[in-house]
Amino acid sequence: MSASVELIGLRKVFGDSVAVDDVSLTVAAGEFFTLLGSSGSGKTTTLMMIAGFVLPDSGEIRIGGRSIVDLPPERRDIGVVFQSYALFPNMTVTQNVAFPLRMRNVDRAARARRAQQMLDLVNLGHYADRPIAGLSGGEQQRVALARALVFEPPLLLMDEPLGALDRKLREQLQVEIKRIQTKLGVTVIYVTHDQEEALVMSDRIAVMDRGAIRQMGSIADMYERPRSLFVAQFLGESNVLDGRIADDRAGMLQIELSGGAGRIHAPLPDTARTGAVKLLMRPESLALTDAPAPGANVLPGSVATVEFLGASIRYGISTAAGLVSVRVPRMAGGSRVAQGARVTIVWRPADTLVFPQ
Repeated sequence: MSASVELIGLRKVFGDSVAVDDVSLTVAAGEFFTLLGSSGSGKTTTLMMIAGFVLPDSGEIRIGGRSIVDLPPERRDIGVVFQSYALFPNMTVTQNVAFPLRMRNVDRAARARRAQQMLDLVNLGHYADRPIAGLSGGEQQRVALARALVFEPPLLLMDEPLGALDRKLREQLQVEIKRIQTKLGVTVIYVTHDQEEALVMSDRIAVMDRGAIRQMGSIADMYERPRSLFVAQFLGESNVLDGRIADDRAGMLQIELSGGAGRIHAPLPDTARTGAVKLLMRPESLALTDAPAPGANVLPGSVATVEFLGASIRYGISTAAGLVSVRVPRMAGGSRVAQGARVTIVWRPADTLVFPQ
């Protein structure tokens, strides 16, 4: 119940607007692959071309090594889940889930058996005879997922399926969708603009912008080793400061921070060996301490804001180089740094990413 997917030079133009520009990628069988990007980045158009609802102007689409670019949607044998659910309000839960089997002329007994199996899988087995109108948004999304999987497609496409749900329910369904995908081994291509959702669920991610893939890779690789400032800022929280390279010695850069904030060290990047640069540090890689380790970067400042986030506390530190966000774990019974207090930010040089200005 899985198949590889290959896109080769996929392109789509609407009028004067290039929606998808020469997109090529390979998704392994059984992989959970996410297209991540803001509105207008081309991710949904790419998904719709795979589904067959939008025809590409050029390029190739292969599922399991077989070209499907000329096949109509109903012959591609792909499961699709939309944000809008697209359920039949005049049918029961079971009838909705069994509908794809009915269209494939599966006999009634087999339809009922398979529909019940899928409802059990999404933890809605006891809702079989309920009308769709009696379900919550999260329950309706589970029905839509069961319906998309009931005919055992080799590929499941999901377009912002959790976008209409509240945060807590989204987080619950993220875990459920990943559990079901792992259990069935189905290949999933998932579209979202939510960075956290992509990080939680995906095996690999492709970040899209203006119709093109800016970077593609594993979660850890994309987060820890972004190849551009755009990708670095798009994935997770980040601090970005201005600086100028002052020296290059012993495999390290010495960088003068803007505003006369002092000098820090960073590893040699693939680019940006001279001149003005942008420096990026993740809030969780920074700490507040009066006793920095030898060789650590230090930046003095004062606490401008304090935000309680449950498991962590986020401090906004005003420095000569700009406002810096520091996120530290909340310790039970531990004290917080007071607003207005003078502090020193410390971090490892290895946790500094350097990009061209």
